[in-house]
Amino acid sequence: MCKTKIVATLGPASQDEGVLSKMLDAGVNVVRLNFSHGTAQEHIEKANLVRKLAKQKGKTVGVLADLQGPKIRISTFSDSKVHLVQGQSFFLDASLGDQQGNAERVGLDYPDLIRDLEIGNILLLDDGRIQLKVQELDPDRSWVKTEVQNSGVLSGRKGINLLGGGLSAPALTEKDITDIDIAAAIQADFIAISFPRNGTDIDYARSLIRKAGSQADVVAKIERAETVASNESMDDIIAASDAIMVARGDLGVEIGDGRLPTIQKRLIKRARLTGKPVITATQMMESMIENPLPTRAEVLDVANAILDGSDAVMLSAESAAGKYPVESIEAMVRIAAGVEFDSGSSQEHWDELDSLCDNPNKSFAISSIISATKANRKLGVAILTGDGQTPRLMSRCQSDAQVWGLSSNEKVLGKMTLLRGVIPTHFNLAQQDDLLESVTQMLSDHTTQFDLESLLIAKLSSLEGQGEVNTCWMVNLGATDPIPA
Repeated sequence: MCKTKIVATLGPASQDEGVLSKMLDAGVNVVRLNFSHGTAQEHIEKANLVRKLAKQKGKTVGVLADLQGPKIRISTFSDSKVHLVQGQSFFLDASLGDQQGNAERVGLDYPDLIRDLEIGNILLLDDGRIQLKVQELDPDRSWVKTEVQNSGVLSGRKGINLLGGGLSAPALTEKDITDIDIAAAIQADFIAISFPRNGTDIDYARSLIRKAGSQADVVAKIERAETVASNESMDDIIAASDAIMVARGDLGVEIGDGRLPTIQKRLIKRARLTGKPVITATQMMESMIENPLPTRAEVLDVANAILDGSDAVMLSAESAAGKYPVESIEAMVRIAAGVEFDSGSSQEHWDELDSLCDNPNKSFAISSIISATKANRKLGVAILTGDGQTPRLMSRCQSDAQVWGLSSNEKVLGKMTLLRGVIPTHFNLAQQDDLLESVTQMLSDHTTQFDLESLLIAKLSSLEGQGEVNTCWMVNLGATDPIPA
């Protein structure tokens, strides 16, 4: 078991109940439903199946609904694909429909793209595999003439990015607005917004999500060049979100692969400083679509994302369409566990909490728990929480201690599935006569598994806006009487 959370995308390779059950056993914490594919009914069925299996296994698995967003794509060709030759002319023509494309021109699903272009712009198709240079623009902006910069094969429905970013497409399409209602109906724990330009886009998405009756956390997918143009632009979108996803595919295409590593590190650091969980995604174990083991480069990529401070690492095609979905998860868990064992907590992570505790009462409460976990590596922490704020703070310091977030609120439990090092656990405080005995007994198998000697049970009301009284009990697992902490 690892403290880093594993997000796995569901698709044809993982929709079978038997495979999905093995994936949950292997260590999946959150499943991603990619709304770029599939029908509403398929998403509903997948979410229901995940929750049914999770309940059978006595665990909480989060559901992340990933909206398609304004992913601009070419239309389709009369044949399945065409071969483009370096130096040839190729037209993007807004007047062409499906299956009308050929080796000279193809249609677009977003005709306004042409209005955003200037002579000399570089368009990147299929994640940059085909590059086109803008040569001529129709005065009515109904077509654009480009020069092919590199030879290659192009098939229909491939995405288009503008090198350097700057496309005006809004973050939410009509499809996304409809899909928000579907995400609300399946009670998604997280809703990811694709291609947001700034914090205002996230605020607008949140308003639609709340209007649909959902209390899901809003995840900002960082994939436009303008969102990482400065520290201020990063902070703006991070502040508006509940969590961020470093979506390295489209982001890397827009800013160039040379800048991607440092931008990833800056995003993770700035999100951590504001207490926001981070998912690092895209091509993390890409070779495992076809192979049962990752490359050494992929091992190091996952490891470095964790060392940078990611709360979660994500599988896309590896678990959705690959040959080895279960093995991909097992490999990620293996890498994460190894990194966590060898690296431990750093003082930098402890210090980050200073900026997250806005009064002395909160600071004292959380620092007491942290001090206890630093002094005793065989100490577990069980946190009684109403809204998940205390476990969220604990997860920020990347403690070596095992942390359980105890709540009777299913929505709170779902949101804790993304918090590094926190195991969401259903517990109804109102139904317990002896709190300490109930918690200790409920977690007895876990405390034995982790070879723990003590259990710190905490209820920090001041951190969750439920009063000013903070209570902690230290339970010696080899004794009968608790020690007030």
